[in-house]
Amino acid sequence: MPNTDVLIYTRTAGYRHDSIPAGAAALAELATKAGFTAQATEDPAVFTEERLGRCVAVVLLSTTGTVLTPSGREAFEAYVRGGGGLLAIHAAANAEPDWPFYGELLGTRFDGHPEIQPGVVRVDTHDHPGTAPLPGRWSWTDEWYNFTSNPRGTGVRVLARADESTYRGGTLGADHPLVWCREADRGRVFFTALGHAAEAYGDETFRAHLTGALRWVSGTEKS
Repeated sequence: MPNTDVLIYTRTAGYRHDSIPAGAAALAELATKAGFTAQATEDPAVFTEERLGRCVAVVLLSTTGTVLTPSGREAFEAYVRGGGGLLAIHAAANAEPDWPFYGELLGTRFDGHPEIQPGVVRVDTHDHPGTAPLPGRWSWTDEWYNFTSNPRGTGVRVLARADESTYRGGTLGADHPLVWCREADRGRVFFTALGHAAEAYGDETFRAHLTGALRWVSGTEKS
């Protein structure tokens, strides 16, 4: 019987986003509509070989700080390398700061953000399920995350970028990745820096973005 579980992990050991409950509810709904079962949890004890072995995808929803135990890290690394899917959302870029493997998966780390404000997302490719539903220039309001470095050189495939000319406080210049994906051994990793506000998880375009990402990391859809 194929794996069908989506594990939505929301533990925080640093800043906690008010949008986490709305995000978890939306992701559970989207996972169910995609034909999966969903569980939202903050319990690090679920990161075991047995539990992850039933998962088609793990979602890290605005997790911050050290949120996994040493044994949980070991199980999660084996899960991803063995073919599991990871969807990392927004502040998940600020999780597990001292775990090199996780940093390698993302290709960079969170490095602050300006105030919440409108801006434009530039979608580089529409041949990926996570960005296929998006317009070429997507007007959006969010925390426009800056990163310690551009992840492009680490092997990620950049799918969408911030247009820094449309808001204040960007630090990466003309090439400012916001959404990217990669394969890690047999696993799939998708990161979106978007999703700060609770209202985002009720927006149909953003929900389509998350659904496409979830279907890709689960292997349901190819790119």
